[in-house]
Amino acid sequence: MQSTENREVAMKPTVNRDDILDTALALGADVGWERLTLYQVARHLQVSLAQINAVFPQKDDIVDAWLDRADHAMLAQFPNYSEQETANENSNSQRLQLAIQAWLDALAPYHKLTGEMLLYKLEPGHFHLQAAGLLRISRTVQWFREAAELEASHIQRIGQEIALSSLFIGIFIFWLNDKSPQQENTRERLQEALQRGESISLWI
Repeated sequence: MQSTENREVAMKPTVNRDDILDTALALGADVGWERLTLYQVARHLQVSLAQINAVFPQKDDIVDAWLDRADHAMLAQFPNYSEQETANENSNSQRLQLAIQAWLDALAPYHKLTGEMLLYKLEPGHFHLQAAGLLRISRTVQWFREAAELEASHIQRIGQEIALSSLFIGIFIFWLNDKSPQQENTRERLQEALQRGESISLWI
């Protein structure tokens, strides 16, 4: 039997958040999110479960990290300081479309797995995950508003947030089930939904 000392020598001294996330995504794509265990992730990275736990206390935290990555990928595109935008600024609705589409595109490499992750959150008994998921959606919606430069305040802001949250959830669910190439049907549906909002001056 291998000694504890030898096992510790074989393990990597540190592991970072991105390494764990990337490994979980790759393994999850092969075995499915439901069957993926943190033990498999640790074994693949040659680290201990304690090292995984120090970064991600529970498996669902990896899902949040995946969505955080989509947030960051989207936000990295705003503001756009290109000369073209300076000469011809996009409307709030157009910026909103660019933001939401960029967020979805960041998740596209693991389209099927993302759906499995969210189904796991919605399983009966996972009430704590569902409550956290609602807060997670609210946070992303606030960043959409920042990217689109929406400035509504007070009652108007509340109505705008509710409308944008509903639109976002609906588009996200549609995207998860969209089998068209590069989810083109989602792009069209998103544009139509935002145009309807623009027609009633919702995105201000």
